Amino acid sequence: QVQLVESGGGLVQAGGSLRLSCAVSGRIFSNHFLGWFRQAPGKEREFVALIHWGSGTTNYADTVKERFTISRDDAKNTVYLQMNSLKPEDTAVYYCGARYTVAVIPTDSHQYDFWGQGTQVTVSS
Repeated sequence: QVQLVESGGGLVQAGGSLRLSCAVSGRIFSNHFLGWFRQAPGKEREFVALIHWGSGTTNYADTVKERFTISRDDAKNTVYLQMNSLKPEDTAVYYCGARYTVAVIPTDSHQYDFWGQGTQVTVSS
């Protein structure tokens, strides 16, 4: 079992920044991927970014490349999502997910086994 707790969401003006945190606990291994996803009202949950727990390899959705950065702090067992140059279309509930796999890079939400409760990000124009 893996437990995930997100924090750091809020209201920000367009062009501003936020840093989301995902505190990870439980049975986490080097072949886990930790991913950030987001879901706007009436839309599917979409991939934002992921990081491989063991190697630190990252992957981003095209819509957030050059603006968002995912990172991890092993000592704190925490994954971060630094979001810069925020746009109104970034408004969503942001979720942290965990998936153990050696076969694929999981960019589909259905591939994830564990989720946090989500944190709301609202970007005003």
